[in-house]
Amino acid sequence: MDAREQIFQQLLEECGGGIARLAGSYVRSLAERDDLVQEIWLAVWRALPGFRGDASLRTFAYRIAHNRSVTQLARRRDTGDSDLLEALEDERPGPEAHLVQSREAERLMRAVSALPLGMRQVLTLRFEGLGYSEISEVLGISESNVAVRLNRARERLNTKLSEVA
Repeated sequence: MDAREQIFQQLLEECGGGIARLAGSYVRSLAERDDLVQEIWLAVWRALPGFRGDASLRTFAYRIAHNRSVTQLARRRDTGDSDLLEALEDERPGPEAHLVQSREAERLMRAVSALPLGMRQVLTLRFEGLGYSEISEVLGISESNVAVRLNRARERLNTKLSEVA
């Protein structure tokens, strides 16, 4: 296995779930998410030879994922299909206790998907464990803008979730 394949495999293992969740925050169905994830990983594979090391590999992969997702969103808008995004449902079956947890997660995802795109982006990346500087690099905005968007998103989420509860 050459270095490119090793790096790609490492990224798949470390970021696979996070990239899928990020992609899912931009599209409405699991099929669309799966297609987008495939496009993202193909773009990462193609971009790896050009990786200069200016950022971490993780940030590099999330940046590509963000760019591909925004492109997908723009394509949908160009076709006049710009409805609000639907939440992803947890596909894994589980015991009753897991049902309650998954309903809470669905409720949170619905609330997140109702947020404006800028807030949704920073929240999703933060949920994936990226720091302010990494989010700043991925989205191409300042760290202070990341902080403002996160604070506003949290306030709106708290309001939205307390209304429903």
